[in-house]
Amino acid sequence: MNTRTKTDFTPVDQDLYAKAFQLLDPDPAPEPAAPAASAAPAPVPSVLPAAPPVRLTGPVEKTLTDALAILDTHGWARFTLVHPEGARCSIGALRAAAGARNAAYCDAGNLLLDEARRQHGKKWETIPSWNDSHTGAQVRSVWEAAIRRAHHMNI
Repeated sequence: MNTRTKTDFTPVDQDLYAKAFQLLDPDPAPEPAAPAASAAPAPVPSVLPAAPPVRLTGPVEKTLTDALAILDTHGWARFTLVHPEGARCSIGALRAAAGARNAAYCDAGNLLLDEARRQHGKKWETIPSWNDSHTGAQVRSVWEAAIRRAHHMNI
């Protein structure tokens, strides 16, 4: 059995290696400050401040938010999916925002209808029947509440 002792690795610059580890796990003791020239840029801190956590928007929240933006842009309609001038009913906006009848579309529709029932009674069977029986302000209130719920549910 032959054991190979020579490698083809490039030698490591030990100072660069030490600096990289210092950036990853800084020593709590501060380094001595070097005299700064008047035109020299400010030194970059070795530890960056922690960024706030990033919250991703879930597919249901995004679908609802996009649909409400469509209603805001093109207008809200009753008794028609899409008005000739571009306004849409709630289900028309939801379909346009989702792009397809996918899981986000179904979940967003269920959440919207559930919120409509919370605010306007349990009798509503469908989004179109609820949409056509209420004012624009009432419909908007349900949309905004559904978006808040999706946000809090992180969906």
